[in-house]
Amino acid sequence: MASVAVFYYRNGCHLCEEMAALLFRGWPEQAEAMVWRDVDQRAEWREDYGDLVPVLTQGGETICALQPDPGRIAQYFGEIANPV
Repeated sequence: MASVAVFYYRNGCHLCEEMAALLFRGWPEQAEAMVWRDVDQRAEWREDYGDLVPVLTQGGETICALQPDPGRIAQYFGEIANPV
């Protein structure tokens, strides 16, 4: 069984909102199943990811940070469901 993806974000971050929208549009099932973490809720998250949000990880590996990479996301989640 594949590990659960984790999306690190910050409230009010427009880049985070853009990546979240891409995830829900392109990979809705995975977006619903992933863990969503506001980096400002825990010091260790803020320290590890605060300057890099949005960050998408799975199994401890960073899929993408700072900006979405649809090609790389597709390597983990499969073909995009709703391309624009």
